[in-house]
Amino acid sequence: MSSQRMIALAGAALALAVYLNGSAMAADLSPAYNDPPAFQWSGAYFGAHGGTAFTRMPNPFADRNGFDAGAQAGYNVQMGPAVLGAEIEGSYLGGAEHDVRGGKVKEKWRAAAKAKAGLSFNQTLVFGTGGVALTKFEKGDNLTDSSGWKAGYLVGAGIEQAFAGGLSAKVEYDYIRTPNVETTTTLGTSKSTIGSHELKAGVNYRF
Repeated sequence: MSSQRMIALAGAALALAVYLNGSAMAADLSPAYNDPPAFQWSGAYFGAHGGTAFTRMPNPFADRNGFDAGAQAGYNVQMGPAVLGAEIEGSYLGGAEHDVRGGKVKEKWRAAAKAKAGLSFNQTLVFGTGGVALTKFEKGDNLTDSSGWKAGYLVGAGIEQAFAGGLSAKVEYDYIRTPNVETTTTLGTSKSTIGSHELKAGVNYRF
């Protein structure tokens, strides 16, 4: 083979190598597309809520009802689309009234410890909740004494929407049933089972 042909082949090989290397470098520099990570509800949070505590359905805004305001804190664990969690909350109830024998009793404060379970649809969470509630009852019309703090149970459901920056907003309904609420009137002492409702909206900050 002549030297000129060898030089020509060597040049062609060098040009091919430079071209292939440049193509590989260009491919490395091109941005790769990755799916954004799925939203996660796992972690701790705290927040505040406001709404109404009412005596009976279907009107949550009747005169006998009280303003509900308070705070909550909790922790969620997400496993696939399922979200499990626990929450504690405290609320001022504004004196929602309930009929008892011979008079009325008022709800003033409530503390609750709740378990939560729900399904996540990315940044939307639909959940149910249940737990223990402690309610402080005070004297209303014609009462001379009431039970003070009494324990009951709570069940409820809600929906929560997450936003950027760790913030989320929720709407929640809870039913609270408190047995053996003792009251005293001129007719004597009696015990009643009190059924209460809460409808509230709130905001949470997750961290």
